[in-house]
Amino acid sequence: MTRRDFLAGAGGAVVWGAAPAWAGANDRVRVAVVGIHGMGQSHIAAYQALPNVEVAALCDVDANQFGPVIKKLFQDKGLRAPKTYTDLRKLYEDKEIDAVSVVTPNHWHTLAAIWAIQAGKHVSVEKPCCHNVYEGRKLVEAARKYKVLVQDGAEQRSNPCAQSMAEFLHGGGLGEVYLAKGICYKWRKTIGRYPDEEVPAGVDYDLWLGPAPKRPFNRNRFHYNWHWNWDYGNGDMGNQGVHEMDIARWGLGVTLPTKVSAMGGHMMFDDAQETPNVLMALYEFPNPAGGGDKKKILQFEVRHWVANGEDGLWLKGASQGNGYMATSAGNVTGNLFFGSEGYMAKDVGKWVTYMGEKRAPGPTGQGLGNHYQNFVNAIREPDPAVFNRGIEDGFHSCAAIHLGNIAFRLGRTLTFDPATLTFPGDAEANALLTREYRAPYVVPERV
Repeated sequence: MTRRDFLAGAGGAVVWGAAPAWAGANDRVRVAVVGIHGMGQSHIAAYQALPNVEVAALCDVDANQFGPVIKKLFQDKGLRAPKTYTDLRKLYEDKEIDAVSVVTPNHWHTLAAIWAIQAGKHVSVEKPCCHNVYEGRKLVEAARKYKVLVQDGAEQRSNPCAQSMAEFLHGGGLGEVYLAKGICYKWRKTIGRYPDEEVPAGVDYDLWLGPAPKRPFNRNRFHYNWHWNWDYGNGDMGNQGVHEMDIARWGLGVTLPTKVSAMGGHMMFDDAQETPNVLMALYEFPNPAGGGDKKKILQFEVRHWVANGEDGLWLKGASQGNGYMATSAGNVTGNLFFGSEGYMAKDVGKWVTYMGEKRAPGPTGQGLGNHYQNFVNAIREPDPAVFNRGIEDGFHSCAAIHLGNIAFRLGRTLTFDPATLTFPGDAEANALLTREYRAPYVVPERV
């Protein structure tokens, strides 16, 4: 089976294998990373570990980040220092840059990606690939229109573990899979409250705000804690939870729901957080081939306090050996799938099944891949029409997150039309499918 054949059958995931024959001295890929606080540094290190790849430029609105990051990840490693940019638009004018990793706050993901796509750069955009449903539609349209590669940040798509999970479930290994559950339990303490203050020296705050409304600077709306503010983030369902939502939807074999309900709140802490730290969302999907009521259900749960395991797999510890995107001393994230023949538990690196009424041990799967290597491989052997199918899968998973958040914010069950990507006859809900953009940082209607 060729890479292209497998790619087409794996929901847009590219298989990672040995270095292909075309990787030579003249195939150096020059990557720029946009957003270098936190996860951006993981992107830098991951690209640096790949053969014949250079992180040639960094971009961040906080100039204070450049010195420490360049020292730690370039100078101390004996690597050539990258170019630095504050404004990503200037970066995109650099003809020496082949590809861009977008690792900004969520409210910048789509616009940063579309501008890079229009500039002819290959793009890997962190999860969630869009801050709202409208943005996801536009990103998919741009990926279809331009002859560049667009990778979604759902890293588990590159793991053999996830690929074999989907093959097993879609092949009937659990019989009729009628219910999937996504779990996101992470210990997160109160963020407190802080007064508005002057913009720190070295920060281009107008660029940081970008599409978001103009507001005074506040440390609780800046580094990391922006996740808990609706203007910039999507709560933990749209942060850590996007990974588990993508796996739940993929394993269940569904695209977009027709009914959404959510209940939760921001419990225990009287602080500046706007998004819920307890959230239970339910999604209903049509299932014409199924028995009974011809539907499938996806359940998603976020909890920030008193995390616990819900299966022996997690109680024993994460199979991939670290606390990122899976079990640690205080966090539990993963998925459960329930079928007519048994159920499955999955974390990032392993899945196990329990069959029948006695829950006898059944088939298992495991294996980690390299999402960054997949992206670089695809750049060297480009076929955007095939590869970019993955960004539509990413959009569907992000859309589910946004629909759940909308149901929570409105406090009622919503009916959704996957064909029109709207809530029929519901102006209040439809208004939350997009946002008012602050010029000139506008996600264009025509990409």
